[in-house]
Amino acid sequence: MIERIEYKENRENRTEERFQSFTTTVSKRLARQGTSAPSKVARQGIEFMAAGQNTGGDANTSQPALDTALADFGPVKKPKRNRFVLACATLASMTSVLLGYDIGVMSGANIYIQDDLKINDLQVALLVGTLNLYSLVGSAAAGRTSDWIGRRYTIVMAGAIFFVGSILMGFATNYAFLMVGRFVAGIGVGYALMIAPVYTAEVSPASSRGFLTSFPEVFINAGILLGYVSNYVFSKLPTNLGWRFMLGIGAIPSVFLALVVLGMPESPRWLVMQGRLGDARKVLDRTSDSKEESQQRLSDIKEAAGIPQDCNDDIVHVQKQSHGEGVWKELLIYPTRSVRHILICGIGIHFFQQASGIDAVVLYSPRIFEKAGITSSNEKLLATVAVGFTKTVFILVATFLLDRIGRRPLLLSSVGGMVLSLTTLGFGLTMIDQSDEKLPWAVALSIAMVLAYVSFFSIGMGPITWVYSSEIFPLKLRAQGTSMGVAVNRVTSGVISTTFILLYKAITIGGSFFLFAGIAAVAWVFFFVCLPETRGRTLEDMEVLFGSFIKWRSALKDKQKKEVSGENGGQIQMGTKA
Repeated sequence: MIERIEYKENRENRTEERFQSFTTTVSKRLARQGTSAPSKVARQGIEFMAAGQNTGGDANTSQPALDTALADFGPVKKPKRNRFVLACATLASMTSVLLGYDIGVMSGANIYIQDDLKINDLQVALLVGTLNLYSLVGSAAAGRTSDWIGRRYTIVMAGAIFFVGSILMGFATNYAFLMVGRFVAGIGVGYALMIAPVYTAEVSPASSRGFLTSFPEVFINAGILLGYVSNYVFSKLPTNLGWRFMLGIGAIPSVFLALVVLGMPESPRWLVMQGRLGDARKVLDRTSDSKEESQQRLSDIKEAAGIPQDCNDDIVHVQKQSHGEGVWKELLIYPTRSVRHILICGIGIHFFQQASGIDAVVLYSPRIFEKAGITSSNEKLLATVAVGFTKTVFILVATFLLDRIGRRPLLLSSVGGMVLSLTTLGFGLTMIDQSDEKLPWAVALSIAMVLAYVSFFSIGMGPITWVYSSEIFPLKLRAQGTSMGVAVNRVTSGVISTTFILLYKAITIGGSFFLFAGIAAVAWVFFFVCLPETRGRTLEDMEVLFGSFIKWRSALKDKQKKEVSGENGGQIQMGTKA
């Protein structure tokens, strides 16, 4: 009798040990995948426990149950790409072509504008850089507008405003007229920059959100390349016509975008905020990887919007908010610890994206190549086209890595490469500047480092800024929070692009890039310390990652342990009896 009791106790102990081994293995797999424990794991754990308790005399017979459970769990199969979501994200993100085209075309057009209108370097700097400051008006208004009329019609508005601005610039007869056109176009750019990543993030399933929300940066780069090509093509025309065609041709894509966007569905999160649950459900069914995911996304959005879970009517009454009233208080005056952390990360990543000098390189690449020793206008424009082509290729590579590698590894690798290439570029340009003779090796090194810099930027810092800032803000704060990030992005870009000519005249062209390298190094430290990984998290689950600032890793580990052990409503209950 005593032997039977001892045997039974030993068997139960071994079963418990094997169950703990099972949960440990599953937890490691979940950590590698960046996801939280699904209910399927809990069911398998309970089945395994039951199998171990019903095996009679030999506890080893529970091994098949463990193997089966782990085999069934296996690596998460990546769902097939949802073509409908892909189309929606592509159409929404194409509005970013407007900014890209303006940046690219102005890099060459400003040379011909200066010759035709007889303006000085300060006027050129204001012409080139102030569009980014003008875009503040659009990005500040876009948050409230998108909450008022919806994400889709805000995209249409962005295209319409940019169309008017392009026409005004194309028909400008003097510098003042041209600046008015720049102001109107800047408002359209601000609208497009803010709304494209927000809409894409809200319509995308978690499995492909990183891939899809990188599309705005893809189309910014495509627009830059188109602008460079436009410079090269229209440079053959007389000076007074060439730059007008370069700027005015931008009206064509804005019309096309405004029309095709009307065929897109509205954001499901905006629909829920309007009480249109039936319409939101239809959109989620078409944009989710499965019916179950659609239901879960709807449940999460309802919870974030304050709608009871048992409310399943197509139209429900939602307490209307005055389109942003109270949101600014929650963001700036009385933020919670997690919101404060989110805001710092969202603003910080936008600031460092521009402060590291990307717009200086893109907007003034012909001047940089001239400083590097290329004197032919034709060769300078061709080298500039090579910059645009390189940026576009590497941003395409980045889109396929975001959901596989994750945001943090890609971002840190990107910024590390930017520090190295900027430092080397500063060295090469300094050597050219200090030498009385032409140094072919320094010229080649400088050109190579410009291409390396835009490559490293495009594979991480460029797309991740828009992906990260569009996915971390809570639903109620998303439009205004994202618009704040865009505002900081545009202010920083405007300051850099407006003052770059004055900067390199003050501290030399090489010294300017040493300065950008130092800023990029500070950015790397900030990203490493403060930015948690968001891959695989739903938009409504982001807040759990934030609030601990530099201690976010330990806070996340504690939460994962609680999920596995069953604390705080976890899904796997250690020692649960069948």
